[in-house]
Amino acid sequence: MISGRFFTSLLIVSCLALAGCMGDGTVSIFSSTYGAKRDAGYQLPSIPIHKVPRKYHRQIVRYETSEEPGTIIVETGEKHLYFVMKDGKAMRYGIGVGREGFEWKGTARVAMKREWPVWTPPPAMIRREPQLAKWRGGMPGGPTNALGARALYLFNRNGDTGYRLHGTPEWNSIGQAMSSGCIRLMNQDVIDLYNRTEIGAKVIVR
Repeated sequence: MISGRFFTSLLIVSCLALAGCMGDGTVSIFSSTYGAKRDAGYQLPSIPIHKVPRKYHRQIVRYETSEEPGTIIVETGEKHLYFVMKDGKAMRYGIGVGREGFEWKGTARVAMKREWPVWTPPPAMIRREPQLAKWRGGMPGGPTNALGARALYLFNRNGDTGYRLHGTPEWNSIGQAMSSGCIRLMNQDVIDLYNRTEIGAKVIVR
C-alpha cells in the first residue's frame, strides 16, 4: 500500500517533470516536437534536440510586455525570439543571429510568408562567396535550402529590409551569431511560428 508521504513525494517529482511546475518562468516546454515529419511533400529530418541547450527549446514562458499579442520580439543578445501571447505569456524560440558586422536592430512588419521558399543570395553575398553564383537565379526550396521550411519576409517604411525570419537545416547554429543578418530558427520551430504569425505582424529586433 502506498503511504501518504510516498504519494506526496511522487506527486512532487511528477509535477517537477512537467514544464508547468518549473520555477524559471517556463510554463510549457516542447522538447518532444522535433521529430521527423512529412511537410508539403518534403521530408523534414528530426533534430537531435538533446544536443541543443534546453534554453533554446521551444517553450511558453512568462513574459511581460506592453506590445500586443501577435507581436514578435527578437532579443539578439540572448538568442531568443518571443511571440507575444495573451495573459503575460509568450512562445519563446531559440534563434541564430547575425555575425559581427551583420547585426541590426529596428522595427518591421511581416509582409509575406512562404512555405519551403526559394532562396536567392543577394549580390553582396555572392561577391563575398563566389561559389553561391550558381544560385543567382534562386535555389529551389527543399531540406538543404538555406531558408529552411518557412520564411517570413520583413518590410519597413522603405520596403523590403532584405532580412527574414526563416528556418535552417543547420540546427547547431541556434544560439550562435553566424548569419548575414537574418534570424534563424530550427525548422520545426519556424513552422510553429509561421502558423501563429499573421501578415502585418509587428516585429521588433533589439
